[in-house]
Amino acid sequence: MFLVDNILLSPFKGLMWVFKEIHKTAQQEVEGEAEHVAHAMSELYMQLETGEITDEQFEQQEKVLLDRLDEIWERDEAKSATGESTDTAQGQDHDDE
Repeated sequence: MFLVDNILLSPFKGLMWVFKEIHKTAQQEVEGEAEHVAHAMSELYMQLETGEITDEQFEQQEKVLLDRLDEIWERDEAKSATGESTDTAQGQDHDDE
């Protein structure tokens, strides 16, 4: 009986595994987005210090990056407020199998 159940449920288990992998990859991309913005900020400061860009250019680009970083933080706060798990952000992986 269990063998028949496993055979019948295997497509659904496989599909759930695919969805979990897609979700995990999407979360990693979102987490990497904040790191990318921080890296762009440090590059922007280096360009200002070396004189590659003017103060006006710096201020414009800094505003764009800070606005993007604020959006990322607001999204993370909204996730925390709704109780969504951030286990993958902490390196913990929970599988039901």
